[in-house]
Amino acid sequence: MSSHAHEHQPLGGRVLTLPFLICAALVAVAGVILFQRYTQGLGAASNLNDGYPWGIWVAIDVVIGSAFGCAGYVIALLCYILNRGEYHPLVRPAVLASLFGYGLAGLAVLVDLGRYWNFYHMMLPWYAQPNSVMLEVGLCVATYTLVLVVEFAPAFLERFGIEGLRAKLNKVLWVFIALGVLLPTMHQSSLGTMMVIVGHKLSPLWQSQMLPVFFLLTAILMGFAIVVWESVMASLNFRRPMETPVLSKLAGLMLVVASLFVVLRFVDLIVRGQIGQIFGGPQSGWFVVEMVLMISGLALLIPKANRNRSRALFLSASLLLAAGILYRLNVYLIGFTPAVGPWHYFPSVKEIMVTVGVFALEIALYLLFVKKLPVMHAVHPEHG
Repeated sequence: MSSHAHEHQPLGGRVLTLPFLICAALVAVAGVILFQRYTQGLGAASNLNDGYPWGIWVAIDVVIGSAFGCAGYVIALLCYILNRGEYHPLVRPAVLASLFGYGLAGLAVLVDLGRYWNFYHMMLPWYAQPNSVMLEVGLCVATYTLVLVVEFAPAFLERFGIEGLRAKLNKVLWVFIALGVLLPTMHQSSLGTMMVIVGHKLSPLWQSQMLPVFFLLTAILMGFAIVVWESVMASLNFRRPMETPVLSKLAGLMLVVASLFVVLRFVDLIVRGQIGQIFGGPQSGWFVVEMVLMISGLALLIPKANRNRSRALFLSASLLLAAGILYRLNVYLIGFTPAVGPWHYFPSVKEIMVTVGVFALEIALYLLFVKKLPVMHAVHPEHG
């Protein structure tokens, strides 16, 4: 009983460290820019235009940020749905990463919306368009963020000794865990569907009826990769033992998902008759970089010995994350060309600083939470 009570523990230590203060400064800069954006409009802080109605605030903060937030999704799927208990030490850090990824993605949407004050309209049936894939994504993301708050609530209740409520919550937590697997499956695939409907505006290297499948696969892959990345970084920075045994099993799953993605991408291009676009299409260079990153990442995991080496795991996870990031950026921005007009888009310095601020806020909150709340699995000294 006592061992269960101390299954997780706060790391402790100073909060106001140099990394935290750097992140806080970046958040402050973003805050100043956001004040200008909300008082003077989108044009004062961004290079958005009628040809490019969304830029990096959607493509990076939401589309890529929510994929970073799939750590909790994949670990919950493994641990609770497939009943693989060996992944349990990874659950709370993964749910925390998901909570920040999705919570801040939701905030980023409010930055990008022109009439942000009407955001609640999607909740009202008389405004809703039930055939809209964007409505489904919006409702799913909002609901999943609330689900993540409930999934992470036991850490707060444990920290402040509210055991009665924690025990009651644990009895119904399975409902939220099930929703936590269903909702990302729906909206991550729908992020792909959103770009199917732009038709010829998206380069044939990426435009495909398979976009929902590719977006779901990259969400799963990036979820696994962020768990590995976060675990290795936490072990190094907080001087904790490496979790290599459990991460090596995740690496095997990453290898399968990445291989499936690469095979399906090339089969899709062949079936659609667009394989020639690789050799000289206008955006072929971006496709090549995307594939080199993905294949390099999965190739590192093919030797079984590499899956038991933390350095190889970290490098592979970094490459696969970069590949997933570039794939989603290619679909939402780089491969997109407006139908009419000489429209161009490159993010302004202010847009970039807001995006940097969003991720800096995520890091700062992570540092605060792991030091003050029982997030990390307790490390007990071994008895000989």
